[in-house]
Amino acid sequence: MIKIPFHPMIFEFEYLALSWHGFFSLVGVVAAIYIVIKQSRKAGIQDDLVFNVASWGVIGGIIGARLVHIIDNLDYYIDNPLYFIYIWKGGIGLWGGIIGGITGGLLYLKLTKASSETMGQLMDFAAPAMLAGQAIGRIGDIVNGEHCSKATDFFFGWYFSNPNSPGYSCVVRSENYSNGHFPPGTDPSTAVHPAVAYEFIWDILGMVLLVSLRNKIKPLGSLWFVYLAWYSLGRFAIQWVRLDKAYILGLQEAHFIAIICFIVSITFLGIKTRRI
Repeated sequence: MIKIPFHPMIFEFEYLALSWHGFFSLVGVVAAIYIVIKQSRKAGIQDDLVFNVASWGVIGGIIGARLVHIIDNLDYYIDNPLYFIYIWKGGIGLWGGIIGGITGGLLYLKLTKASSETMGQLMDFAAPAMLAGQAIGRIGDIVNGEHCSKATDFFFGWYFSNPNSPGYSCVVRSENYSNGHFPPGTDPSTAVHPAVAYEFIWDILGMVLLVSLRNKIKPLGSLWFVYLAWYSLGRFAIQWVRLDKAYILGLQEAHFIAIICFIVSITFLGIKTRRI
């Protein structure tokens, strides 16, 4: 098994802190915007428009990511309503970032009465950029020890040895011992599935797929729905080894969102999308 020894924080002062998760998330956002700008310039789209769309997308993404996390932990936040806004203390959901981000970006384009062609182009440019940004962000999750996963006997299972890492306490605070996720008597050195690494690999493969499909399908915007379908499929499968809160038939919040997004994207692709 693989040992992850890192402290989750790069630095931490009384009123200022930066985690590896936060650092790589920022790098991922910057990288995604850079990729979109490079493509947009070739299409004659002004940088100001891209920056404004990105700004609205980031704001929408932060709000959406926080809301998805709050909904998944609603009992806690009802008892502690002040913590709704304490985003710096952790607690965001990537699905909310994706949905909130695209909603914010499209809302800005609608308000500025941008053409449908411009909207479609930016959606196509954003699709592979999103996967690149997500993959970079997941590096921070790996270092931090984010997201509890089921125990595994596989040689590539990992464990987190730093007591400050969220992953260190996943085994001992898991409520799923009786369900066979962890054998009796396990401790923080128990190897677990590297779920975040699975998603990192899935994101990279998806990025390669989207780049290969660039300028090969129509109408404009179709590439975004390929991205959504690809990520939904992978996230649904990977979610089974994660230990998030389960609701019905073992399905977690991310499962339900993945199902909805997959149906929406496949419906669009089936009805609208054609190869050029």
